[in-house]
Amino acid sequence: MKKRLSVISVAILAFIINFNGVPANAPSSPKVISISFSGAFALYPLVQTWAAEYNKVHPEIRFDIQAGGAGKGLTDCLGGAVDVGMFSRELTDAEKAKGVWWIALCKDAVLPTVNAKNPYIKQLQIRGVKKAEFNSIFVDRSITTWDELLGTKGSKRINVYTRADAAGAADAWASFFGKKQENIKGVGVSGDPGVADAVRKDINGIGYNNTLFVFDPKTGKKLPGIEVVPIDVNGNGQIDANENFYGNLRIFLKAVNDGNYPSPPARNLYFLTKGKPQKKEVVDFFKWVLADGQKFVNVAGYVPLPKNVLSDQLKKVSK
Repeated sequence: MKKRLSVISVAILAFIINFNGVPANAPSSPKVISISFSGAFALYPLVQTWAAEYNKVHPEIRFDIQAGGAGKGLTDCLGGAVDVGMFSRELTDAEKAKGVWWIALCKDAVLPTVNAKNPYIKQLQIRGVKKAEFNSIFVDRSITTWDELLGTKGSKRINVYTRADAAGAADAWASFFGKKQENIKGVGVSGDPGVADAVRKDINGIGYNNTLFVFDPKTGKKLPGIEVVPIDVNGNGQIDANENFYGNLRIFLKAVNDGNYPSPPARNLYFLTKGKPQKKEVVDFFKWVLADGQKFVNVAGYVPLPKNVLSDQLKKVSK
């Protein structure tokens, strides 16, 4: 009799267990939804921060975030390889005509960079470099040595590094002196980390990098091995007090916010989708980014957009 009861008990237990081995009355796990991103190195750190914070209240969302340059973000977005493209320059009319939908998120900047041990660093920090001189270094190559630039004796060559991939940073930097990425001459290197690393390894190197590849967002100090070439904004041959805003990240972001650092190379950063997003989880995340997510923008090392601009972006998402 006891044996028979045992068999019946096992049969009943088997009946109330579903095919996954979970009791029939157990609460079901939330369905995991994936949102994929690719694109601009400039936006990559902030999107990682947003994803981590959003997951605290929406653990069912799985974020797949890959950097690769703004050009890759646009291509992947239009090709359907990802849900969202991360973009770090203004869209052209031709790109808009392909059905790209976009929202502005925050502001960032591109800075000219050199090796921290460059033998001319003190002179560069005192006099700065004019817009026309940057053009002569990066575009027409009429200035090829540090001594030509500074009017000193010697022949130490300026080794220029640029982005090999289609990049918003390259476009923003070239736009500063009225050019396009393809006009910049130099050794092509892939990605923001690649350019920063090339400059760190070359005492005579010069390049350009997004803000968070120059400054540490946690300490606000410049990252090891890299220094900023100050821009002589008013072109008077020296860095005046109101042009000297590279000491730390907080001071620099204020200069970008106040418009004292030129735009370009300061610029807006964007999310792109192919047509207006239909995926509810993507729309919900965009709304959160433009509202609650904004409190992480400045902390992460970026400049918030004006409230009226953010309001317009939120209306665009909500239509």
